[in-house]
Amino acid sequence: MATINSALQIMAGALTADQAALNVTANNTANASTPGYTRQVAVFQANDPVTISGISYGQGVQMVAAQSQRNLILNANLDQQMQQQQATQAQSTAMQQVQDIFNQVTTSTSGPSPGSLGDLVTNFFNAVSQLETSPTSTALRQGVLSAASTLAGQFNSSAAQLSAQTNGLNQQVIGIVNQINPLLNSIAQLNQQISTASPTADASQLEDQRQYDLQQLSQYIGINTIKTENNGLTITTTSGALLVSEGKAFDLTTGNVSGNVHVFATAAGSSGDITAAQASGGGQLAGLLTTRDQSIPAVQNSIDTLAYDVATQVNAAQLAGVDLNGATGTPLFNIPGTVAGSAAGISVAITDPSKIAAAATGTGPGDNANAVAMANLANQSIVSGQTATDFYASFMSTLGSQVSGLSTLNTAQQASLTQLQNQQSALSSVSLNEEAANLQTYEQAYQSAAQFFNVLQTIVVSALNLGLQTAVA
Repeated sequence: MATINSALQIMAGALTADQAALNVTANNTANASTPGYTRQVAVFQANDPVTISGISYGQGVQMVAAQSQRNLILNANLDQQMQQQQATQAQSTAMQQVQDIFNQVTTSTSGPSPGSLGDLVTNFFNAVSQLETSPTSTALRQGVLSAASTLAGQFNSSAAQLSAQTNGLNQQVIGIVNQINPLLNSIAQLNQQISTASPTADASQLEDQRQYDLQQLSQYIGINTIKTENNGLTITTTSGALLVSEGKAFDLTTGNVSGNVHVFATAAGSSGDITAAQASGGGQLAGLLTTRDQSIPAVQNSIDTLAYDVATQVNAAQLAGVDLNGATGTPLFNIPGTVAGSAAGISVAITDPSKIAAAATGTGPGDNANAVAMANLANQSIVSGQTATDFYASFMSTLGSQVSGLSTLNTAQQASLTQLQNQQSALSSVSLNEEAANLQTYEQAYQSAAQFFNVLQTIVVSALNLGLQTAVA
């Protein structure tokens, strides 16, 4: 009977192990669509054998763990790639919007007409060139003022749109920080729960949720993670500002500095204003800050330079000639005293077409010498060593190359990210086909173990009946 009793115990253990494995399969199937869920695998282990009279007898099996299928190195690489891809994507999107400002084409009642700054600079000098043919013509003089006004208006519009773009990025920075802080607090709470529930082993769904939060956080900000004792995590920004320490989160804050939104760390010993450092740190925040603080100011400086140099040179030509009334010419454009702010501040200084100084000093009103000199500015290196149109063409080429380069880089980063996501999915995601196969395997094993009880019952009954059919049934 001792041998039969051992067999019963072995089969009872097998039933328990198979039932536990079926529960693992059921849990996987139920969570197949749960975001961040990591599939589990039943881990079986043979029980220690016993030795009787020199013979070793097996003692069955037990399910020792439901092991989550995660790879910490793969997850870390995925988080890092996510930070890089999201930073480039945010910058690419923002810079495409900047490029669109200068790719725009205005529409008039007579049909489409070119409206880029480069075209309008050309149109202005063409209007001055037309004035050469009839310097006393009021209509041609008015044409010069109209072209000047349109040019100044486009400078103003471009500067205003860049300012609006900057303001939009400021609001996005605030929105990103508002997304980051709840994730920091969630991770801190999960740290505490994991340290309490499973300080030395896999914490299953709690770790799934923490890793899911980390991947969400990696979309927004560049981070470094450090594994601590009790299965916890310390999280810092890439510049070292503390965000999470064990069960405590340190929220980021925002504030206005010189008209822009800055980001501040709140943990003691952190660097306070982390805006500059975080611009190269990864995540959407880095892309937004890089665009706002580096790319847009560079674009703004280019159009300010174009506005300032063209206006300054034209004004100098005006002052060198005389107008239709014989008076010394006055500036055609109002312009700030420095390059900065010139695109926003430029305007046409005169409204009377007779004040255009087309004639040279000491000549009659029908002279066109100064108009010729002013028109010739179109072919002179008056903007940073280039003609105005060449400067604008170079500016647009540089901007286009930057946008194209960001798009190409982001495409490559997205491909790498997708590859890592596929690897993670192959390892950690639930396959319903695989779970169906596991279900069949464990079900058959359970049925086999259950059937063994019937066999043992038959043996026991036969032994007790001593071969008689009616004694024990």
